[in-house]
Formats: sequence, structure tokens, C-alpha cells
Amino acid sequence: MSKKNFESVNRDLSWLLFNARVLQEAQDPSVPLLERLRFLGIFSNNRDEFFRVRIATLRRMLELGKKGKEIIGIDPKILLEKIQNLVLKQQELFDKIYKSLRKELEDENICIIDETQLSAEQGSFVRRYFQEQVYPLLVPVMINALPKFPYLKDKTIYLAVNLIPKDSKVMSRYALIELPTDIVSRFLLLPMVHETRYIILLEDVIRYCLSDVFSIFPDYKIEAFAVKLTRDAELDIDSDVSKSLMEKISRSVKQRKKGQPVRLVYDEAIPKHLLDFILKRMKFKSEEHLVPGGRYHNFMDFINFPKVGRKELVYPALKPVEHPDFKGENSLFKVIRKKDVLITYPFHSFHHCIDILREASIDPDVVSIRMTLYRLAKNSSIVNALINAIKNGKQVTVVVEIQARFDEESNIYYANKLQEEGASVIFGVPGLKVHSKLFLISRKEGKKLVHYAQIGTGNFNEKTAKLYGDHSLFTSDKRITSEIEILFKFYSNNFKTGNYKHLIVSPFTTRKKFIQCIKKEIEQAKKGKNAWIVLKMNSLVDREMISWLYQASKAGVKIDLIVRGICALVPGIKGLSENIRAISIVDQYLEHSRIYIFCNADQNKYYISSGDWMYRNLDNRSEVSVPVYDKELQADLWHYVSLQLRDNVKARLLNTKQDNLYVPSEQNAVPFRSQLKIAQWIRGNSKLKLTKTDMLSISAN
Repeated sequence: MSKKNFESVNRDLSWLLFNARVLQEAQDPSVPLLERLRFLGIFSNNRDEFFRVRIATLRRMLELGKKGKEIIGIDPKILLEKIQNLVLKQQELFDKIYKSLRKELEDENICIIDETQLSAEQGSFVRRYFQEQVYPLLVPVMINALPKFPYLKDKTIYLAVNLIPKDSKVMSRYALIELPTDIVSRFLLLPMVHETRYIILLEDVIRYCLSDVFSIFPDYKIEAFAVKLTRDAELDIDSDVSKSLMEKISRSVKQRKKGQPVRLVYDEAIPKHLLDFILKRMKFKSEEHLVPGGRYHNFMDFINFPKVGRKELVYPALKPVEHPDFKGENSLFKVIRKKDVLITYPFHSFHHCIDILREASIDPDVVSIRMTLYRLAKNSSIVNALINAIKNGKQVTVVVEIQARFDEESNIYYANKLQEEGASVIFGVPGLKVHSKLFLISRKEGKKLVHYAQIGTGNFNEKTAKLYGDHSLFTSDKRITSEIEILFKFYSNNFKTGNYKHLIVSPFTTRKKFIQCIKKEIEQAKKGKNAWIVLKMNSLVDREMISWLYQASKAGVKIDLIVRGICALVPGIKGLSENIRAISIVDQYLEHSRIYIFCNADQNKYYISSGDWMYRNLDNRSEVSVPVYDKELQADLWHYVSLQLRDNVKARLLNTKQDNLYVPSEQNAVPFRSQLKIAQWIRGNSKLKLTKTDMLSISAN
């Protein structure tokens, strides 16, 4: 397809539009109040990562000149200007939402107050807390006379302190104070007064006690303003062949902490002379790095805002249920030997994954466990189960991806721990990130060696499994397990890539196989036969895959897309993508699963996958898409996406205007919130079942 006939949305602008959908949740009055504060925190955390990764990359593209423009398809300078304008608009909306939420909190007798609003009793409480818990942790740095400006940590709040002398002939003094939020809470709950709960932020606790910190300057008026620096998160891995990959990654992670600044957020109220002093000493040369903000930064901490007030101010707690196939069973192997089992998180319990590893660790017939690890929970139960297996004499092999961004240190820690216990640890594959979500348990049954596998869309992480919408397939199907064994051999010996008839494996076959699936739909549509595609993923960016979807649309193939994040494809363009409908769902749980379904001449093909349709997932990572062969499980997947495609509460249309409009519903239509419907269905409280004809009518509308 020629460039002239190819329409796409820039990936970085599309990502900002996704984060705008997160901000919509903070603005939505139907979302419980404290959850709306949490969404402000998620928005803030997302934006920090965007600057650390994408803005840093675009700034490097600037240095490449024309080559940079060729790589991203637009002049990096123009794109950075567009991003800056959009970021500032979003920041303005963010500030308005926060002020509005504070007013709503006050209506609920929950007051966030600052140091100027404390009563005498509250002031005494705050000063005692400060002296006992905070003051010992503070390291105020006087920066006027320092020959070198202090190093500012990434994503850390600092108070820039202005000490103003009462004698006008004396020079002002400047200082920096790092907030110790890694040790003490950002929020201090004050004693209740007449059934009103008061909360003060840590920076205001410090502001209230600045005279204590700078007691040797009694003749100065003291004020403090928050600043926060964001640094380039790209790892610079050296090419020294004498060092192991772990040594290189460890060193690079340390260097990342000293990466180049990409953004400085500051309190707009800061005096110009103090800001200019900081910028000059930090050698900031461009205003592109500067983002004026309000009094408070690092709103990611609001993800953990105290749960106070009425229970209706938060979403009802979801207790994951046992999968009916596993419920009451004393051996999960017996169940999986008879049939495949599909787990749907966070509605099903992640304990099934841990339980089968625990069972394997003490089962005398289990010989070995092989597993890929990408992002693990703190104090991981998965790692504990693997260590238990080692101590019980099992052969344990783990593929630990130590280049998992922002999890490098954690993964190195767990890799060392497993290695010390006796596991065989493989540190990824040279040139590829191992992003697949697999384990393979080998068990002696009579004279045979039977393999049991789990293939999923999400990480082996018990914490995120409570928050992310994902799927895991448990199977002993030889067609699948034999090929997973081949893949683990590839991880051990990178020269033996293997042949795969059932699994679709990146970087070997994913692009080719899914293009073949799309081509078949095009052929069927041209013959006037049923032809449709349903794709659910986190990001759709790859130019070639989008081009094939456009060709399918032009041929008459009906395509439904559920894309949570970046979607470079533009639906609804006459003559190009008019047969493509795309939605994005942002709700209580993070939509994370990848599900790919093809009509396939009415012999439907179903896949769940670890990878999105991005260049990196198709060509630069080890990803696995697994076919779901069991008819009952196919029906479950169909029902799952059917419910999502009917969402008229949390689904946004991805359209030519890129305006994040909610999916319009007919007048007097019953609200249909898909995550709630899925929870009811999983718990057996919903009688709703949709046929394929029902879902295709949804697509047509």
C-alpha cells in the first residue's frame, strides 16, 4: 500500500490520547470518588513513564536529523511541539479535576489541608510527627555556594527552599530538600474533628516545620516550592565482551539513574530568580524540558490515597473465585490431563497458577519445571514455589528476562536467588526480549513423560493478576506442549529455532501466520462468503499489519478491534477502513489480554497471545500465541469479547477525529459495563449468552 493511501496516527500522540482516557475516568462522576483520585495517580505515573521512554527517544531522534524523520515518519521537532502542547492542555485539565475532587472530598467530610490551615492542636500533632518520623530523614542542602549543583534523582519530589532575609542588604539563600516518600507515607492522617477527617501531605508537613529545619537562620522568611525531574530511562549497554549480560545490565541500570534530564516539573508559584538559578546550575538549555504545574507533583502516590470515608467511595472489593474445573480438586494435574482449562483474571484466582507449581514441587513423579519470568511481584510466591521444587530434587530451569524495562534490578535479584538455590538460569536470548508467558512441567506417568503447560497473556505476578484483565490456558495437549518444549530448547540453545505447526512464535512466524489469516478472510470476502476478524490487544502500531487490515476492510471483511492503548490504525475512513470498528475500554481493571479470532471459512480460529501487533512484538521479541482448540473454551472467549463489544459505559470510540467519545447508546438503552458483566458471568450470576450472529450484528452497528 502506497504512503499516499496509508492513514495512521502517530504512536506517541495516540498514547497521549490513551492517557486522556485515563484522565476521563478521574473526571467521570459515576466513578467512586477515591477511585477518581487513584486514576489521577495512574495518569501521572503513565505520563512520567512516557517522558522517561518516548520523549527521551524523540530527543535522540533530533540528533539524527533526516534519518530521525525517516524512522518515525515526522520531523521530531514538530512532533515534540505537538506533544508539548497536548501535555500542557492535559496538565491544565488535570489541575481542574484535582481542585474539583478536593471540593467533593470536603463534601464527604474529608479535607486535604495545607500547613496554613492547621489548627493549634493539629499543628502540635504535625510537629510531633515531624520531629519523630520525618526530621531524622531529611538532608537539607544549601545550594548557593556549592561548586556543583546536587544530583536530582528521577521521579523524586524536592522542595526548592527560598530563605528571604529580613535585611534587604543580605543575599537570599537557597536550599534543596528531598522528600523521603520511600520511607514515610506521602499522606498523614490527622485526628478527626467533629466527624471530619483531615489529611495533610508530607511536603506540607515539612513546610510547616521549615523553621525547625533552618533554625540557625532566625532572621529569614522561609518558603518552599516543589520540583521534580524526569530522566531518560534508556539503558546504554556497553559492548565489552569480557562482561556478562547481567554485569552490563546492572551497570546500565545504575547509569540510568543518572540519565539525561527530559523534563522538569515545577510549582508555577516559584520565584523567577529561584527557578532561573536552578535552571542555570542544572544547565537546562531549552524550555521544551519545562512543565509548569501546581503545588503538588508525583501524583502517582495518589494511587495509594488512604481509604477513608464511606465504603461507597471506592469500588466494591472483588474477591477472585475458584475456577469451577479446579474447585475441590486435590490434584490440578488430574484435571488438566482430562481437559484444557482457561483462567480469566482478575475474576479467577491466580492461586491456581501458584497451586500447580506447589503441587509439582512435592509430587514425586514430577521431573522438571521450565518457566519464563518477565515481571515478578515483590516477595514472589512463584519464586518461592520454584525454590521449593529445587529443594525437593526437581530440575528447575528459568528464563529470566533481565532487560524487562524498570524491572531489571528485581529480575537480577530473583535470578541470583534462584541460581543460588540450584536453578538453571538462562538470561534471555541475545538480541531478543523473552516476553512469552510460559511454564512446562514434565511428569512421569507410567512409562511416559507427560507435559503440562501454561500459556498466558499476562505475567506470573500475583499482584498484577488482581488488577489486570488476562487469560491463561492450562493444557496437556501434546500438540501444544511438544512445541513449548521445542521453544525452551531454543531458549537454551539459540541456534535451534525449531518448527511450529500450532504455536505462533515471534520472531519466527507471528507476522507471516497472522497475515495469512487476514489474507484468507480477504479471499472469503471476495467470494461473498462470511469473513470477519475480532482482535483484542493493548497496542496496534505495526505498519504492515495495519496495511493488511485496511486491505481486508476494502475487500468487505468486517473487523472489530478492542485496543486499550496505542492505535495507529484509523477506523471509519470511506474506501479504506469503513468496515473497521475500534473501541478502547478503560475501567476499574487494566485491559491486558490479547485475543485474536478469525472466521476462517466458518471454522473459527482462536488465539490468546503474549504479544501485541507492534514491530517489537512481531520481530524483536520472543512472543507466543497459542491456539485454543477446545470448543467450550472457544465459546468462553467468544462470550468474553462479545460482552466487551457491547460496552456502552466504559468503551470509547477510536475514530477519525481521535476525540475519545464514549460509545453512543440508543435512547433509553440499558447501561452495559463489560467488566461488571464479565464478573457476573464468571461468578455464574449472569444468564446472558450471545451467539455469533448477535456479535456480528454489534459489529455491523
